[in-house]
Amino acid sequence: MIAREALITDARKLLCKMVETPSVTFSEEAVSDCICKALMFWGIRHERIGNNIICYQNSFDPAKKTLLLCAHMDTVPAADGYSFDPHAPENPDMPGAIFGLGSNDDGGSVAAMLSTLRHYAGTVLPFNLIAAITAQEEKSGPDGVRSLKAKFKELNVEWCIVGEPTGMQAATSEKGLLVIDATAKGISGHAARNEGVNALYIAIDDINTLRNHTFAKKSGIMEDVHLNVTQINAGTAHNVIPDTCTFVVDIRPSEAYDNRELLDELQGLCSSTLTARNLNNRSSATRVGSPLIRCLDRMGIKTFSSSTTSDWMHLECDAIKMGPGESSRSHNKDEYLLDEELYEAIDTYIEFIRNYADTLE
Repeated sequence: MIAREALITDARKLLCKMVETPSVTFSEEAVSDCICKALMFWGIRHERIGNNIICYQNSFDPAKKTLLLCAHMDTVPAADGYSFDPHAPENPDMPGAIFGLGSNDDGGSVAAMLSTLRHYAGTVLPFNLIAAITAQEEKSGPDGVRSLKAKFKELNVEWCIVGEPTGMQAATSEKGLLVIDATAKGISGHAARNEGVNALYIAIDDINTLRNHTFAKKSGIMEDVHLNVTQINAGTAHNVIPDTCTFVVDIRPSEAYDNRELLDELQGLCSSTLTARNLNNRSSATRVGSPLIRCLDRMGIKTFSSSTTSDWMHLECDAIKMGPGESSRSHNKDEYLLDEELYEAIDTYIEFIRNYADTLE
């Protein structure tokens, strides 16, 4: 079995290398190469599917059910206002942390999960343990985790820990995501003669309706549905009544609604035409009676309901979401992960796997 000191040292080195390697969504080839190089050096059997990587225990048994560790390699673009190079992980003036884009979201989970797999690489468990390091998570792209569904069925994936920055607390549910593009149509005219029908006013009326709308169905496990209008665009000149106004609505559904139901309800309230970008980004929840929950209880790990989405929404197995770092640092300037957060995650994942084996037996 690999010594803890070697695991944490190698995990930190890998995370630093990932930060140094730009990996914005849809441009993950270089970071996938980087991770595969580390896996080959460590002797971890793996296969690459596009830029996604699936890693296996040496003792993988096709007859057993499988526990999946899943984290993503891609990042959003660097936010404005970084006070340091977002691809420079070391700061001599601030020791004890890994800095830069992807350190918190989601490189910490990647490094900790791969260390956990290394720890158990040659151990025979009552289940298989595999890791999937995915691409395109930040944009929910078609060649990310969605492209692995058939592979997960082949590997008999029954349970999953989704690695995202949660402070190593466990989300047992998460809201979905519904993004709506709305288009208000009017009639163009000259502003000086007060001609036409102003599409901007139609949009404003609809936005006000949406802002004040209350969703009747209440969730049993998470907060109510959240709705926010986040973008608006109209007009070509100061003296032309706009005949078109577009705006964007960001909705975070609970399990009380499916996305089609929400779209239909809101369309009934609005004069603007509402078009969903994607109806598949559903809310998720850990199965009632899940052994994952029993294991969390056994270890005294706090649980919560998450307001952010992840690869979980595309999985067809029982799951929780748990990883190092804090969600508040994600997609913001000066992203970082503390060394102690990375090391704690490795220890917690290893202990969770040990307890999970006992829970199932």
